[in-house]
Amino acid sequence: MNVKIIKTTPFGPVALVWSWLNGYPQILKIIISKPDLSAEYQLISAYPNYELSSCEEVDELATSIHAFLEGENIQFPLDIVAMDSCSPFQKAVLIAEYGIRRGNVSTYKLIAQHIGRVGGARAVGNALAGNPFPIVIPCHRAIRSDGYVGGFQGGVEMKQALLEKEGITFDAKGRVISPRLQYDNPK
Repeated sequence: MNVKIIKTTPFGPVALVWSWLNGYPQILKIIISKPDLSAEYQLISAYPNYELSSCEEVDELATSIHAFLEGENIQFPLDIVAMDSCSPFQKAVLIAEYGIRRGNVSTYKLIAQHIGRVGGARAVGNALAGNPFPIVIPCHRAIRSDGYVGGFQGGVEMKQALLEKEGITFDAKGRVISPRLQYDNPK
């Protein structure tokens, strides 16, 4: 398994697991550090025989991920991630999540409604919890209907910090203030 490690980000290391598929480099998984578990440790546990390697496209993605985590406005290309590894439902959720613009959020419930799964908020949350491409597919932009941020692979503090870098503000209890909700289409 090919791996590129981004060593220094504001949130710890990030690992890009990739392979050549149909002659093109494809990201199979992006591993972000968790509060008590570095991306490198997760990588060793999941892929003990990985090989450090890269190519121009993976290097460009790594540079963009680093810039994004520093607060830059980056829109990632979807063609570099191996979406075929996702179920049709998860793929629909990830594409909807990818469509949430910087400075906006949506709720798990609104995303479920947007993809035609009314009542599927929990399923949307589970699909995002297993997002193999965090950062490229900005799952940090999905929040709970009550305004709290909900879960995130990199931890709640990272999720809130990423949202703050995008201009989202929070009240003293940690709820999003006056969110611009994507997919909120009142009748």
